[in-house]
Amino acid sequence: MKVGLISDVHGNRVALEAVLEEMPAVDELLCAGDVVGYNPWPADCVDALRKRGVPTVMGNHDAAVAETAPFTFNGMAQAGVDHSRRRLDADHLAWLESLPNERRECDGRIKLVHGHPDDPQRYTRYTYPREFSSGLLDDEDVLVLGHTHVQGVERFSEGIVVNPGSVGQPRDGDPRAGYAVADLDALTVETHRVEYDIEAVQAAVAEAGLPDQIGTRLERGK
Repeated sequence: MKVGLISDVHGNRVALEAVLEEMPAVDELLCAGDVVGYNPWPADCVDALRKRGVPTVMGNHDAAVAETAPFTFNGMAQAGVDHSRRRLDADHLAWLESLPNERRECDGRIKLVHGHPDDPQRYTRYTYPREFSSGLLDDEDVLVLGHTHVQGVERFSEGIVVNPGSVGQPRDGDPRAGYAVADLDALTVETHRVEYDIEAVQAAVAEAGLPDQIGTRLERGK
């Protein structure tokens, strides 16, 4: 069984379309949250996942837009939240509000969270070995998390921890959209990157009146 893994779409329709087009055939597609925020197309991205019935967990930007929890963001991030609220209708907001913090999929073999398994808002980074350890795993074979926008895979005797990277706003120095594919039969995970039209996103950012940095940072993958 092959499972596509995405995270941190952040309203970037152009990047999401590129990922879905390039992704090899999979039996299931899962999303580790933050469907909205930052980029200009929150409704299109919500619709794309809803149409496909993609099991999704709630990211911090999703929660902020749905107003299910209070958050303090910098000006750029807050502008994306405000933009998303203006562009989403009641059905979109209800879908975001319904997202859980954790899901178990594929007969419990995959656990899906946004941040740390014990705290959805906590960043779990590969540069912090004491935090990124086998202690993150419970009884699942694969733990999928996002939030940092940094792609990576780590294998432990208990299973695999994977961050598929960000579709819509990578922050690991590679501007290409990130995703991953897990093979539950072979118990392997492959990471992938795909190029997309960043200039088209930058033009849409400007047209929407969003902060320029939302578009310019896409060039650097930062």
